[in-house]
Amino acid sequence: MNLPTRSGILGVGTGIPETILSNADLEKMVETSDEWITSRTGVRERRILAEGETNAQFGAEAVRNAVKNAGLTLDDIDLIISCTFTPDYTAPNAACMVHSNLGLKQQAPAFDLNGACSGFVYGLQVADSLVRTGVYRNIAVIGMEAITRGVDFTDRNTCVLFGDGAGAAIVGAMPEGSNRGILSTFCGADGQGHDLITLPASGSAEPINEERLRDKMHCLRMNGREVFKFAVRILGTAMDEAMKRADMTIDDIDLLIPHQANIRIMDAAVDRFGIPRDRVVCNVERFGNTSAASIPLALGEIVESGRLKEGMTVGLVAFGAGLTYAASIVRW
Repeated sequence: MNLPTRSGILGVGTGIPETILSNADLEKMVETSDEWITSRTGVRERRILAEGETNAQFGAEAVRNAVKNAGLTLDDIDLIISCTFTPDYTAPNAACMVHSNLGLKQQAPAFDLNGACSGFVYGLQVADSLVRTGVYRNIAVIGMEAITRGVDFTDRNTCVLFGDGAGAAIVGAMPEGSNRGILSTFCGADGQGHDLITLPASGSAEPINEERLRDKMHCLRMNGREVFKFAVRILGTAMDEAMKRADMTIDDIDLLIPHQANIRIMDAAVDRFGIPRDRVVCNVERFGNTSAASIPLALGEIVESGRLKEGMTVGLVAFGAGLTYAASIVRW
């Protein structure tokens, strides 16, 4: 059996809710203003799940679109990796819910990977390894989140940031001798910062009860100041390591997709990279922070618009709760 020397992204797709929550809408819900939100976060609107819609629903839509973009069929998918920290249920896993929505063949396994906002790049590293070792042929890696279902809409410091949505990539083998594909990935973590971004009453350590519900411990909490300091530093570290592994410098990167956390973090990180602004992909204004979905959503948009052309090199870099961080270099 001849194993592929390199995997690549064969196709990408998105699943985007139709419902828009604008800053003007938030002004009616919490003490804030469009000017305050925009100047501090760069977000003007975000997509949110409507009543009855689910995270897996949009994850499945993203996979369908990615499969079509790749010129494949759903029968070609032999593994689903769902990257999310907001699954529809703790059990069954989110990937199995996507599996069900897609009606995939029974033998195709499905599992979740929780790297928070770094999850999609973590998923790329896992998929890359599994394709290159010949275990699977075509893997659907999905970044999908329903964050607004777990935010406190009385806390203006967090509720203004986040949105919902999904993006997917089909990872498969590149032809022998091709210079396209996933050139490098780098993933890391700093568990000492595990308490900086949390959903406290969401597991077995602090099971949900009346008191914790009253204290809104089931909602997202974040130490914004400390997260900012970590993010600006670690995004540069992760990107440097990924470029080193690909034997590249920032001058070799045609487009950079940073995690769409907020505009201040992105601007500070971009200044540190020393890359021109016109080579940085940013859609935080329209989607907010969609965690694991942010990079594949942005990737899907630049492929659909034609901004990402064959032969171009794109850098992906993220950080998230855990604390996690990751970067990847992909030649399109």
